[in-house]
Amino acid sequence: MDRLWAPWRMEYIEAVEKPEGCIFCVFPAENNDKKNHIIYRGKHSFIILNAFPYNPGHLMVAPYMHTADMYDLDDEALLEINHLVRYSLKLLKELSAPDGFNLGVNLGKTAGAGIPNHIHWHIVPRWNGDTNFMPVIAEKRVVPESLNTTYNKLVQMIEKLGVD
Repeated sequence: MDRLWAPWRMEYIEAVEKPEGCIFCVFPAENNDKKNHIIYRGKHSFIILNAFPYNPGHLMVAPYMHTADMYDLDDEALLEINHLVRYSLKLLKELSAPDGFNLGVNLGKTAGAGIPNHIHWHIVPRWNGDTNFMPVIAEKRVVPESLNTTYNKLVQMIEKLGVD
């Protein structure tokens, strides 16, 4: 069996500070977007990189309002969230030309929500052949690019494209 060694990943995993409270509330309030990997802020919601991505460029769109219930969000907030999901697709297409995307919202812990108390949308770029035996056999995922590198690329792409 071949082994894939990525020792620098452990340093990253161990260094990630686990904030108290909800990251979708704490991170925007800190006003340190680069540190928290918030790539865009709207009036009602924001785009943030997933700290433990499925693939490079795995984004999330979350409302500022702390809620797990879609019915708590008014039409203006829902419309903005959908615009930011669509804009995220545009950014990722321009940046890395994925072959497809997974879009999803996990409502509740049973549905797979890692943060079940704050609704958020996932935008995951996918490439042909991006799945392999690692997640199935070793329960490990290899992400070939650091969050900071991805963050910088996405911010530069926003500057290039502007915002819809």
